[in-house]
Amino acid sequence: MAELREMGAADLDVVAELEPVLFGRDAWSRQTYAEELRLGTRRYVVAVADGTVVGYAGIDLAAEAQVMTVGVVPGHRRQGVATAMMTHLVGQARAAGARSVLLEVRAGDAGAQTLYRGLGFAKIGVRRGYYQHDREDAVVMRLRLTPATGPVGSESVVPDRH
Repeated sequence: MAELREMGAADLDVVAELEPVLFGRDAWSRQTYAEELRLGTRRYVVAVADGTVVGYAGIDLAAEAQVMTVGVVPGHRRQGVATAMMTHLVGQARAAGARSVLLEVRAGDAGAQTLYRGLGFAKIGVRRGYYQHDREDAVVMRLRLTPATGPVGSESVVPDRH
C-alpha cells in the first residue's frame, strides 16, 4: 500500500510528468502546481509506493471545500490509493471546519464516480462542456459534513439524498 505525505516543491517535477499521462490535454502545468502549493487554503498530498509517486490529490479548504485534483497512475489504480487520498483530504476539510466537500468528475468516468459515491458523495448537478479540450460534461458531487451528536469536535459524514 502507498504511504501518504504532504506534496512539496521536490515533487513538482514528478507531478508535472504524470499530469499529462493522467489528464491529457486538460493537464495542469508545473507552474500551476507551484502556485497551488503557495496558496494558504490549499493542501496537496502524494501517495508513494516503493519510493515512487503513484498518485496525488489536492483540496481547497473553505466552508465548502473543493477537491482540486485526484490522480493515480494506471498500475496502482483499484488498490485503495485514491480512497486513502480522498479520506485524508476529507479529514483535512473536516478539521478545517468545512460544511461540505465539492468535486467535479468527468461524466464518462464511471469508476471515479463509483469511488466517490462509496465515500458518501452524491451527484448534485452537471456542468455542461466543463472540460476545456473535449467539452465533456462534469458531474458535480457533494459530501455534506455535519457535526454529530457526541463528544465536542466529533463529526460524521452525511451523504446528500437526491
